[in-house]
Amino acid sequence: MADKKTNEQWRSQLTDEQYRIAREAGTEPAFTGKYYNNKEHGIYYCVCCNEPLFSSEQKYDSGSGWPSFWQPINNKKLEEIKDSSHGMVRVEVRCPACEAHLGHVFEDGPPPTGLRYCINSASLIFKQ
Repeated sequence: MADKKTNEQWRSQLTDEQYRIAREAGTEPAFTGKYYNNKEHGIYYCVCCNEPLFSSEQKYDSGSGWPSFWQPINNKKLEEIKDSSHGMVRVEVRCPACEAHLGHVFEDGPPPTGLRYCINSASLIFKQ
């Protein structure tokens, strides 16, 4: 587990949008994130703590408007939390190292997992 940071430390490290999404469980509008249409090969890391989270090898176009993955990198176990906000029940996913809000996971993804990790671009850093 990464060292606990204060809200002030997170605010000084992140942009306003990154803080709102990663630390306050916000979301970016569909089709606006910088990685939703990224086709480059590489690894997606947590914007807060640089934990490797997803590989481009498991990324696919779900049509949802957010970067979507059928599995975290190396079958990494993400923190999952029941989310009943906005009049629906979903499963929120967070970084296992720093608890940053990443997005949600749904059970309508492609084989082999049948999962769709719908992730905010603002919660990620992509490196080739």
